[in-house]
Amino acid sequence: MATRKTPAPVTADPKPAKCPICQGSGEVSRTVRVGRKRRTVGRQTGLCLACLGSGEAPTD
Repeated sequence: MATRKTPAPVTADPKPAKCPICQGSGEVSRTVRVGRKRRTVGRQTGLCLACLGSGEAPTD
């Protein structure tokens, strides 16, 4: 006699994958350079252009 398995419950909304560039934070940081010798003065954060700040992986 075969045993029946109950189907696994279907999740309503699976979590989207994180953006590989910003790791889901929505921000990336860049080095800021100034002067003729292009010396480094610090870092600046900005919007991730791959996911546009949502933190989710692009679907394309």
